[in-house]
Amino acid sequence: MFTTRFEAWVRRQAEKLMTAIGRIPITPNQITVIGVALTFVAAILVANGYLRLAGIVLIVGGTFDILDGALARSTGRSYPYGAFLDSTLDRYSEAAIYIGLAVYFAGTAGPYQRWLLFGTAAALAGSFLVSYVRARAQSLGFVCDSGLFARPERVVVTVIGLIFGGVVLYGVVALLAMLTNFTALQRIREVWLQGRAQRLAIEREAAAAPKRGNTVTP
Repeated sequence: MFTTRFEAWVRRQAEKLMTAIGRIPITPNQITVIGVALTFVAAILVANGYLRLAGIVLIVGGTFDILDGALARSTGRSYPYGAFLDSTLDRYSEAAIYIGLAVYFAGTAGPYQRWLLFGTAAALAGSFLVSYVRARAQSLGFVCDSGLFARPERVVVTVIGLIFGGVVLYGVVALLAMLTNFTALQRIREVWLQGRAQRLAIEREAAAAPKRGNTVTP
């Protein structure tokens, strides 16, 4: 993931900031809700054609998405429900942006309208699958952190598309449609490899068990 190191650096700086102002009367969950609300505002702006402004608002909303976790870690208020709420509202945020894009494309004439709508739907499905595959894999005890286009990459590319608009936005939609689904397939393969390794280990143990049982102790 090309933004992994940058994201880690940003999170470290955010934690330092939240440690410095950790006494502010606001909870991590409240920051999460504010970030989602800003993303909804960005989605409404997208639907009405204010793409550049929507990109700026989405940057601010994404910043809040970083600050909520930073505040939780720096103040020792990291709870399972907070993580659950953050992940769930992240899905709503992504859906809102894609719906906004679909409404925007539906109101624009042109030979690529049908493909842009299809690309937006495919990007939405791929984005949800990337998150679902990871959540489902982790619930079964697998490690599932790989993939080319995780959420930080999707947000960065979406912001670029909104700010520049036009052909750049069209290219971003096509990129998201392809790479989100490719990332989901990457994660499915990663889990398959881990599952196969587990199965082979169990089969080797099962094959070795009779030999140990038949060993005669002098």
